[in-house]
Formats: sequence, C-alpha cells, structure tokens
Amino acid sequence: MTKILSVEDSRFLRIAMERALARAGYKVVSAEDGLQAIELAGKERPNLILLDMLLPKMGGQEVLAALKKNPSTAGIGVVACTGLSQKNAARLKKDGVCAFLDKSSLELDKGSEKLLDAVAGILRETANGSSANSRCRDVRRPLLPDVGNHRRLPSVIVNRLHSRMP
Repeated sequence: MTKILSVEDSRFLRIAMERALARAGYKVVSAEDGLQAIELAGKERPNLILLDMLLPKMGGQEVLAALKKNPSTAGIGVVACTGLSQKNAARLKKDGVCAFLDKSSLELDKGSEKLLDAVAGILRETANGSSANSRCRDVRRPLLPDVGNHRRLPSVIVNRLHSRMP
C-alpha cells in the first residue's frame, strides 16, 4: 500500500487531506510541525511527502533540507504544498522538491478530486525511476512555470507528468 506523509499545521486541511487520501486507498501518516515531519519520515518511510512550507518549530525549507541530507529519506519524493506564490519555486526545485500544489486550488472544502488526481500523477511519475534518488531528480525539472489559472493546477501537474512518462 502506498504511504503518504502529510505535513500540515492547519487542522482543517490536515484532516481533509487525511480523509481524502485514506478514502482513495492510501495509508496516511500526518505531522503538524516540521520536527514531527522529520521524525515520521525516517520512521515510516513514506512513498511521498506532501509538505506545507509554513510550519511551526521548523519551516518547510528546513524540513526539506534535513530530509535531503539524510540518506534514509533523501530519495523520498517531496511535494511543496503552499498557499504562497511560487517565487521560491526554482530554489525549492534545486533543493529537491518534485512538484508544487497550490492549497487554495485544491478546494478541499468542495471535494478531493483535484488533490487525488495530482497525487496519483506524481506517484506514477516517481514510480518510473530505477532508484529513489534518480526519480526525484528527474521530476525536479520545471513543472509549472506557465500556469496562469491556479484553479487548474493539479490537472496541469498530472498532464505534464504524463507527458514525461516513457
């Protein structure tokens, strides 16, 4: 069973994401702060981490750096989930983020289809590599540089990921 670590400090978003992912058949582990995220990533070894970038105790960029420095977590795909603009997109990609999800475009209060479509596409892409580290490097190429309509964000991710599949 595919395991996803959801790192989100907002209780509403954390619970909404947990429920949606669990209903879709994923095993979900959740963390509400950066320190807990690092601990759970090492202990649970998820297939994918959905990482909020603004977290208490340790920010998302610090969590990302710690995950990528640790050999046991370095190959886990990390998706930056943020409500902020993508001004830091290039830096985060360089640091190891595989993809971005704009939390406001997921519309979790209206359903979970956009989240599930995006996660499924990202997981399909990361499953095509021969090793965890090469998989993440392969999908760090720009995924969303030209997205003007953020409501379409998850389908754009999925379409771009599908176009890269062999």
